[in-house]
Formats: sequence, structure tokens, C-alpha cells
Amino acid sequence: MLSTAHRNISAHDVDVVIIGAGIAGLAAAHHLTSAGVTVAVLEAAPRVGGRMATDRVDGFLLDRGGRLLTTSYPELLRTPGLEGVTLRMFAPGVLVHSDGRNYRTGAVGTARGNRNSRTAHATRTAHATRATAGPRGSLRTGAVGSARSALTAARALASAPRPPLGGAVDQARLGAALNRLAGTPTTRLLARPELTAAESLSARGLPSRTVNGFLRPLLSALLSDPELGTSSRCADLALRAFARGRLCVPAGGAAALPEMLARSLPPGTVRTGVCVTDTSINCVTTKEHGEISCRSLVLATGASAAAELLPGLRVPDFHAVTVLHHTAPVPPLTGPALLLDADRGGPVAHTAVMSEVDPSRAPYGRALITSTVLGTPPPAAELDRSVRAHLARLYGTPTDGWELLAVHHDPEAVPAMPPPHDLRRPVRLLAGLYVCGDHRDMNTVPGALFSGRRAAHALLRDLGVRPAGGPVQLPAVA
Repeated sequence: MLSTAHRNISAHDVDVVIIGAGIAGLAAAHHLTSAGVTVAVLEAAPRVGGRMATDRVDGFLLDRGGRLLTTSYPELLRTPGLEGVTLRMFAPGVLVHSDGRNYRTGAVGTARGNRNSRTAHATRTAHATRATAGPRGSLRTGAVGSARSALTAARALASAPRPPLGGAVDQARLGAALNRLAGTPTTRLLARPELTAAESLSARGLPSRTVNGFLRPLLSALLSDPELGTSSRCADLALRAFARGRLCVPAGGAAALPEMLARSLPPGTVRTGVCVTDTSINCVTTKEHGEISCRSLVLATGASAAAELLPGLRVPDFHAVTVLHHTAPVPPLTGPALLLDADRGGPVAHTAVMSEVDPSRAPYGRALITSTVLGTPPPAAELDRSVRAHLARLYGTPTDGWELLAVHHDPEAVPAMPPPHDLRRPVRLLAGLYVCGDHRDMNTVPGALFSGRRAAHALLRDLGVRPAGGPVQLPAVA
């Protein structure tokens, strides 16, 4: 965390003022300073990060948001300042709760690095159901070889009871579909007819039990959209990222990303605890420090705050997200698994024992269970009770003795992306005025990072300065 409340701002004349020290604004600052432009990043809050905040409570690291990352996001690797970022990975695939048991599914290979994707698809492992007894009566499904061996296994298991997510053939079809998606270029995905994500599920050629038992709960978690009203193109991009990599979170909490970006900027660039009262292209007025003159202005706040500073800027609808953190003496599930509920048997969309994913988030000898509720949560008086009851069914263990550490509700957690959705909303409003954030691109962490890159490069072009990293390659989507 950076804090400047104790010192005066010494530089009142910079090339660019960026309002907002979330990851979009911090990424833009990196691209600008790398090109030799002087920057002041002004943040009203006492710390950087915006919605990517992490609280410290009794030795626990508790994220305020429930966003998931994947290791296949290129923007996490190419953003200046994030070199060497540590990501903690979930186990391959996900655990899906259905009919009272947990099934592991969706673990696929990656299409990256294969020059001939058609050959790779033909030879890549297909996934078939091979259930074995797991902890607390759960079932886990794994890979059993190629599509041919999957068919052989299917014949051998023909007389066995069929699990809710389908048998060997269904799992092989799912693996093949995800692998095809992993190798599909962005241009082809964006050329597909645009529907809602829910409408597009029936067109994937998979049985309804696979769609409802895996794709629907997974996409709800990836998009933070329980009704799947998101553009099908955005859903395809999110699902492709899942198929290409592994789900992950930053080591040390979500705030680790913006804090790393802030620390690696030139000293004095980021100034927290600064309230902006008036803005123009060549001057920003602050409550605490008066006027700061500049040549260009970048709005890197959330959509609602940006519209307050710039009347007329369109504000999207939002998906509400509520995150609950519990602690228990022992983990209710061993291993770094993401657990989804295909049955929709309660308010929890997805949950994980986060201390198994990232041990730094809990003190030794305690388990941290983080659960996410999407959409409108139950009334506050009933929220913890209903979540505990749901978690007891998902994990197969009593939760009465768990301690509630924190609850965070954000009604504007994720900008909505209904069809038709422009994945490249303008970041240059006019020469000298720019806007960036996850409401300008994909509503993801990499989308926010990429919008910061786009805004910085547009600004540098207007200044006649060549970006240090070269031009932005479009239509690449993070």
C-alpha cells in the first residue's frame, strides 16, 4: 500500500494526470512513463487497487472481490511492472456439485504452442468419466486417454450407473469441444453470430446434462453473470481462456497486482488520499493540494465515477457480487479445487478453500473458505445462515462451527456486457482526454489492463511519442 497523506505534492506540472489508481490507471501510467512521459496518478482512496482490494484480518488475507484469473491471459505477462508476478493455481478443471456429490471435470490440454492445431486436436487427450471414491463421498473424473480409448471405456462402463455429468463419451465430447475452442483464433470467435451466453449454449452440440452440469455454472463463475445474459462472444473468449490455461489467483491476495504496479512506478507518481473536485484537459483541481497543470487527462475510475467527472459518458449496467470469508479448524476439502454448484441449490455460485490454493492467505493451522454469491444476495439477516447451509451440502460437512470473518457486497462489481457488446469501446474521447477501465473492454482484470494500454498508446500517438512497447495489436483480446 502506498500512502502520501503525510507529505505535500511537490510536482504541480506534469504531462499527464491519471485519475484513479486501479489496475487500468496504473497500467496506463507504466506505458506512459516507459515512453518518457511524466505522470501523476491521483487516487481518492487511502490505497491503490480500486476493486482489487485485500483486507488483513487476524492474519487472514481477504479479497473484497471474487474475480478469477487464468494463466492464459497474455496481458498479465506483458504489462510492465508485473514481471515476476506469482500466481497460485487451482487444480486442473473444476469440481461440480450435482445430485449430492462432487465430480471433477473440464480438465483439458492447451492449444498454445502447437503450430498445427488440427493435428494437435486429433492427438490431444480426450476426457472420459472414470469415477473413484473421493473424500467425503465425492466422485472425481479424470482423463483416460485418447478419444478411441474413451469409446472403449464407454463400452466397458455401459452397464454402470451414469453420473449426472454424463459418461465417458460425453466427457470425451466435452474435452474435444474445449480443445477446439482453445485453438480458435480471436477473429473467428468475434465473427460468430452474437447471442446471449445462455442462448448460445444450446448451439454447442453437447448434451443438456453437460451444458447444465458444467458449462452453465462455469460460465456464471467466469462472467459473474448468473443469468448468462452476457454476449456470447465474450462468453466464448472467457471459455477459451479457461480451456487454454489454469484458473488462478494472485499470491498474497488480489491487491498484490495493483500494489506491484504502484511500487514499480517512479517515486512520487502515485498519490493516494487525493480528492479531485474539477477537471479539464490541461488542469486538475484537488481538494487537498489545489491545481495540477497537465497536457492530457486520463479517467481511469469505475464507470459511475467517470460519468460524474465527465457528464454524458454512458454508464453500463452491473453485476452485483457478494464475497463471504469463513474460517474453520480443518479444511473441508483438501486440494486447490474450485467448487461449482450445478444444482443451484443455494446462494453460492462458487467456493474454494483458499488456504489450499494460496497458503499465505491464512495463518498456520486455520482454513480459509471463500464463497461467492452472484446477483442479489439474500437479506443480510439471512445471508450467513443460508450460505452456511449451502456450503454444508457442497462440502459434505457441518459448518455450524465455522467463523464468519468478513462479508463484502459490491452492487457495481462487474460491468455487464449484454449483446451487442463492443469489445473495443473508444478510449480516446478527444485529443487530450482519454478513459480506460474494464467498462471499455472485456470486464475482466486483463481487460482493464489492456484498456490502460490502449489509452496510453492513443495518448502517445496524439503527443507524437512512439510507445516503448510498440503499437497495440488489434483485434487481440485479453
